[in-house]
Amino acid sequence: MFENLSDRLRGVVNKLTGQGRLTEDNIKDSLREVRMALLEADVALDVVKSFVEQVKTRALGQEVLGSLTPGQTLIKIVNDELTQIVGEENKTLDLTVEPPAVILMAGLQGSGKTTSAAKLAKWLKETENKKVMVASADVYRPAAILQLQTLANEVDVSFFQSTEKDKPVNIAKSAISEAKKQAMDVVIIDTAGRLHIDDDMMSEIKQIHHAANPIETLFVIDSMMGQDAVTTAKAFDEALALTGIVLTKVDGDSRGGAALSVRQVTGKPIKFLGVGEKTDALEPFFPDRLVSRLLGMGDMMSLIEEAERKLDKQKATNLAKKLKKGKGFTLEDYRGQLLEMKKMGNLTGLLDKVPGMGNLKQMAADKIDDGMIKRTIAIIDSMTIHERHFPAVIRGSRKKRIAAGSGTNIQEVNKLLKQFTQMQKMMKKLSKKGGMSRMMQSMQGMMPPGGMGGM
Repeated sequence: MFENLSDRLRGVVNKLTGQGRLTEDNIKDSLREVRMALLEADVALDVVKSFVEQVKTRALGQEVLGSLTPGQTLIKIVNDELTQIVGEENKTLDLTVEPPAVILMAGLQGSGKTTSAAKLAKWLKETENKKVMVASADVYRPAAILQLQTLANEVDVSFFQSTEKDKPVNIAKSAISEAKKQAMDVVIIDTAGRLHIDDDMMSEIKQIHHAANPIETLFVIDSMMGQDAVTTAKAFDEALALTGIVLTKVDGDSRGGAALSVRQVTGKPIKFLGVGEKTDALEPFFPDRLVSRLLGMGDMMSLIEEAERKLDKQKATNLAKKLKKGKGFTLEDYRGQLLEMKKMGNLTGLLDKVPGMGNLKQMAADKIDDGMIKRTIAIIDSMTIHERHFPAVIRGSRKKRIAAGSGTNIQEVNKLLKQFTQMQKMMKKLSKKGGMSRMMQSMQGMMPPGGMGGM
């Protein structure tokens, strides 16, 4: 996400890092580039002006010019000020009320309210261990109620049944009443959107807000709207007194303007980011982590948390024990590792979170497509159990059969077998005492001076 802005900022960072001495002139040149990068990313003009002025004031002081590492000090200032813009800390949901805590979802049509309601329900259930009910007060959009019901079933939370004939205010009241009877912790109410702000829409959502008295009123914005998203958020905040913002479709937003503007302009914290279409593609928003990724410094905390949430720890433990006992690494094991990798999303997204790896994203995108993992799994699936454990038997006619069964060709089968042989050797080394440290030393020897981007 935010590739264009991130690439521009990283370019400035790399230039600054290489400067042994910073002067007033090259600080101004760098800030001019940063200013252009932010404006091109569709960041609000007032936000850009304020940011550049703050960085300039600090940069021209002794904090930078008197530093032994002026380039790095200036980068830290840029990092601090960007973090200040998007919010200094993660703002969690306030659920400290007598259950059920009511969360109202508001926003324009097409912003992703309904899917965000389901994603949030799943997140509350799995991360916060809450009993959640969802209800749809959208009686205008065809199949809106059915869509939320389908998603509720998918994420396994309770659904309050409503119909297009019901009044939205009555739906909200009845859903809260039913949630109390069922001892729910949270009830999420999805409201109707429009293609634009109009008086009828605002009047209705004010009535729902008054009737539901929500502890959280979240405004859902499509981040790809750019500055229009910020204008819309201000209008809703004046009507409803928003408590937070959910930015959706950030995985498809190469600019990032909404994320860097909406907090500063509205004064409301971004609480969640929608990072994909799947129901688990919702992340709590951590300002410092976003800025770190923008500046090419990675986001290891999010990566670790994602791994904790998505990966099967028991499988990893079993494989480690197997290797420790000296039992060989098989194609069956390799298939399991690939399936685990798929849970973590695409490769470029992973590289974006690893410090020093941001510059490899484009190379990875050019050389490795995520379809490769699917094809590799298909090839292994076309093998017999015996072939997966003893790949040396895979020759001539067997290769033809495997290629035909997986919809690939013999060259791809050969390539997989060659890669697997190399991986087997690596796993054998790892299973020996001190294997990990020896492997890291050999990898370090293969790297250019300075290692992986100073990681």
